[in-house]
Amino acid sequence: MSKPRRGALFVAILSAGASGVLAAPAAAETLADAIALAYQSNPTLQAQRGTQRALDETYVQARSGYRPTLSVSASATYREIDVPGAGGAIDTNGDGIPDTIGRGGTTIDRSGSTALVLNQPVYTGGRVAAAVSAAQADILTGRENLRRVEAQILAQVITAYVDVRRDQEALRIRIEDQGVLQRQLDESRARFEVGEITRTDVALSEARYAAAQSQAQVAQAQLAISRASYTALVGQSPGDLAPEPSLAALLPATVDGAFDVATENNAQIRAAEYAEQASRARVAGARAERMPSVSLQGRLGFSGEVQPIETDTWSRNITGTASVSVPLFSGGLTSSRIRQQVERNNTDRITIEVARRAVLQTVTQAWSQLISSRANITSTAEQVRAARIAAEGTRQEQQVGLRTTLDVLNAEQELRQAELSQIAARHDEYVAAAAVVAAMGRLEAKNLTPTVPQYDPKTHFRGLRITWGWVPWEEPIAIVDGALTPKPVEKPVEGAIVATPPIGVPAAPIASTPPVQ
Repeated sequence: MSKPRRGALFVAILSAGASGVLAAPAAAETLADAIALAYQSNPTLQAQRGTQRALDETYVQARSGYRPTLSVSASATYREIDVPGAGGAIDTNGDGIPDTIGRGGTTIDRSGSTALVLNQPVYTGGRVAAAVSAAQADILTGRENLRRVEAQILAQVITAYVDVRRDQEALRIRIEDQGVLQRQLDESRARFEVGEITRTDVALSEARYAAAQSQAQVAQAQLAISRASYTALVGQSPGDLAPEPSLAALLPATVDGAFDVATENNAQIRAAEYAEQASRARVAGARAERMPSVSLQGRLGFSGEVQPIETDTWSRNITGTASVSVPLFSGGLTSSRIRQQVERNNTDRITIEVARRAVLQTVTQAWSQLISSRANITSTAEQVRAARIAAEGTRQEQQVGLRTTLDVLNAEQELRQAELSQIAARHDEYVAAAAVVAAMGRLEAKNLTPTVPQYDPKTHFRGLRITWGWVPWEEPIAIVDGALTPKPVEKPVEGAIVATPPIGVPAAPIASTPPVQ
């Protein structure tokens, strides 16, 4: 971990002071600020974008099968020949001139050659077309995985945001409780001094005050933990966070509507569908191994002596070749590969249904949690109202001797517990709403922070369409080669849904959002 990151986490912990609302020097004031910062800087999301850009290169690599290849080769040869002889002049190289005199001689040959070879595929039987289709489907799958990771990160940011706000409120309640119990303890000691109550009443007040101190410390520690989680996701320590805005604009009216949107827009389902298209293309690629292939080759070669180099004496060789290759027998290898790819395609087809059922289960669970949490908001609001009246009444009744110190302490404890339950219900409702939006495939930066520049993976891919190595005649070759190859079909993505007011602007309290059916 780098020193700046360690420092940020350290600030996140230390800035959770006794009041629970101390802000770091630079803080995300709204949920939109936190989402925008995480969207731009979260390392997990950035790594996934890099993975997608690397995946885009598989398309270029697949299309290179349509393009010519050019290679150059060169070789040099040194040869020494010892020729024994009986005397006289001996012609060892056949040029009519005696090379050695006497009993024998040595001949040294220094020759070299170079060649330039150009190879152009004309028809591959659909092999390259299948590889291109599979690469395109894999890229579409990668884009959906990027959407899925983005939704996961944004859901974690939302959860961390409301965790901090919940824990700030919890710490505030615990500190208020500590102050109330401190006053109650002082009052009990004063009344004990004048003989109105017993030592037992004082001990009860002391015990509750000590428990309140402990609970305040626990709440402060929990806030520090939540702040550290927030910092790890967003990249900076949270400050004075604004209330959470409503997500009602992204939620449908019924659970059936959520199912319909999820079926068409959920990244997990869409990724499974594109994976099936990729494996279907690979089936076509395996079958293409039975088809003939046609290629053209041109070769320009030179050879001659290299010491000394006299290019005028070098020979030149120009060769043009058109070759047709027809596979006849592969020992069952091609048939086995076809069967293998067919079974993988069957598995991917089944995986689509597995993903659909898993998503529908997630939607059902999140929707049920949303309904339960909204019901809890109403119940806890009534509970707080009643507990506050009961606590006030108990304190007044104690003044006239109708209630004991224990009654007052219990009433205060019930009030604090009701207040904690209320903030927990609001927290759970917002997290459940975000979970429903994520399961539907709508938890995206374009819906949450429409004013922030969005990362578009298609931009990088479009830049690879014509790159170094592209030749104009690869297009007609691709059309002929892919005539019988299935092409991936890209499904449209749901457009941006802009909330009114935007997500970054705090709206009405969560409890006032329209109830779901």
